[in-house]
Amino acid sequence: MDNSNLVKMANNIGAFFRSEPDRDMAIKGVEQHIRNFWEPRMHRQIIEYSQTHDNELMDIVAEAIHNIAKS
Repeated sequence: MDNSNLVKMANNIGAFFRSEPDRDMAIKGVEQHIRNFWEPRMHRQIIEYSQTHDNELMDIVAEAIHNIAKS
């Protein structure tokens, strides 16, 4: 999948969870959504991409992807 599509999809998820008043819950929401609905190859690709292009991701999305990478 094209990296720009993954970034757009991830940021759309982030936009949904951004309205959550508790920042930690918003990050967990993004993280859980990606874990539940994205294929493992998409996980690997967005993790790899975020390591050099995390400025393209919303802050809560970048943190969620960082958490996925740690596990």
